[in-house]
Amino acid sequence: MSQARPAKGTRDFAAADVLRRRYVVGVLQRVFERYGFAPLETPSFENLDTLMGKYGEEGDRLIFKILRSGDYMKSVVNPTQPKASELTDKALRYDLTVPFARYVAMNQGQLTFPFKRYQIQPVWRADRPQRGRYREFYQCDADVVGSRSLTYEAELACLYHEVLTRLGLTEYRLQVNHRSILLALAERCGNIDWLIPITVAIDKLDKIGIEKVKAELQQRGLPELAIDVVEKYLSIQGDVEAVLNGLSDLIGAIPAGATGIAAIREWMGYLGDQSVQFSIDPTLARGLNYYTGMIFEVKAPESVQIGSIGGGGRYDDLTGLFGVPGIPGVGISFGVDRIYDVLEA
Repeated sequence: MSQARPAKGTRDFAAADVLRRRYVVGVLQRVFERYGFAPLETPSFENLDTLMGKYGEEGDRLIFKILRSGDYMKSVVNPTQPKASELTDKALRYDLTVPFARYVAMNQGQLTFPFKRYQIQPVWRADRPQRGRYREFYQCDADVVGSRSLTYEAELACLYHEVLTRLGLTEYRLQVNHRSILLALAERCGNIDWLIPITVAIDKLDKIGIEKVKAELQQRGLPELAIDVVEKYLSIQGDVEAVLNGLSDLIGAIPAGATGIAAIREWMGYLGDQSVQFSIDPTLARGLNYYTGMIFEVKAPESVQIGSIGGGGRYDDLTGLFGVPGIPGVGISFGVDRIYDVLEA
């Protein structure tokens, strides 16, 4: 007899849990709509080619694929070694951003830009379950498409601040970086093609430490001189001005580096005297292929060891993946389940 328990990485919610989560979602909805975002929902699963290749090599491995409907083995040429494409053509959505980009690409003629939408739905990832990390969880996204203005990055930072403050998480930590800064790092290392290996490795710094990051870079073929540059980059610390000055010294002479640093300073100017509490984190890479500008990550208060509770960034080229180039966008996400766990703690 099988044991009565939910699948690993999922969980049941009793009445009290459901009501508490509704409270969190209610706060999110009210703030989203106060900022002018309209609701949207997309299907739970997408065509596989809609999702694959959008999240980087690590993200692609975490996509839950769905077997083809009906007698899918009938069309398999070699049953002992079937091709993946013969077995599956759909997958559960990994996040809400790529389905949203697909929606915008399909409906661009009917939308008024800038188009602002929010979406609150479950997503699925074939991740290794642990505290604060589930295989099925809710995401809440707010995105703006149709403008390249950094005023929207500032607006989304203020939105983060208002939501988390209303929920009582006043000690949140908003960390920011810029994709062009990471691009300049790869160029400073000597090869622009090293961008993805570098970002994948440094994104793990908090989890595995500097020595293992260096070992991974070595395994990926980076020479010692390049690894030394990455180590110098990762050693840049301090307050906002200290970090920006350190970045200027290391990569400011490279056009991409100058662009990224200038963008962060412009974004800071739009924030003005708002109460948003942020830091510049050069290690913030978010190993996703689609970010092209500012990158955000929100960490829970340090008293609760649960890590990230939100993140996002600019993805000016995302709709181009669906044959509709030239529609810029920026968005952020809230991890409702992690926020729930933080509030409980």
